[in-house]
Amino acid sequence: MGRGGYRAGGADSRRGLRLLAERAGTNGQAVGIDADPDAVTTAQQQTAALPQASVQTGRADATGLQPGAFDVVMCRHVLAHNGGHEAAIVAHLASLAAPGGRVYLVDVVASAWLFSSVPRGLADLDQRYLEFHHAKGNDLSVGLRLGDLLTDAGLTVERFACRAPVIHVQPGMRPPSWAAREDMVAAGFATEADVKRWSEEFDRFDASERMPWFFPASFVAIGRRG
Repeated sequence: MGRGGYRAGGADSRRGLRLLAERAGTNGQAVGIDADPDAVTTAQQQTAALPQASVQTGRADATGLQPGAFDVVMCRHVLAHNGGHEAAIVAHLASLAAPGGRVYLVDVVASAWLFSSVPRGLADLDQRYLEFHHAKGNDLSVGLRLGDLLTDAGLTVERFACRAPVIHVQPGMRPPSWAAREDMVAAGFATEADVKRWSEEFDRFDASERMPWFFPASFVAIGRRG
């Protein structure tokens, strides 16, 4: 147990902070870190009724948190988008864990995200997305390296697993590649005509009688500090 009860901290505050705060309880503490001020605001709103929760702006490799003070440190879907800084991030997160504390890493292997069917007009969207991230130095297969990253940070790997839920795609659902369309245009990996074509294809997709199934594999690794 950390000071003042169970203490948890993590990068990517938007999704996990409330769950961590509920787990920590009123005698514990949960701290969220995010580089995006809008995400920090959202997390503050989501945890307003939980006095044990706090959130602040910071980098995953320079959180400003107290070293060795946390029972659990979590980093969820951050490593794949940090341009080759994965080792530095995990080393920093490992330094935050108390003796016997755990570091949880969750991330993707984009090639393992499968659909039962993909409309022909959208086939190039994800490919452009992969090329866009590759040019930025991002590794969208970092999930395969989570165990090695924990080991290189001096932690003992207690668990390394692949989780693959099955999701029935519903009208209106959009992949991460669609969310990045404006950035891809700005970087020269797509044109406004491409975006218009993809948008029209999604509209036809939403009107389909049979929606596909999605298999979004993600990888989870847990490292323990000695």
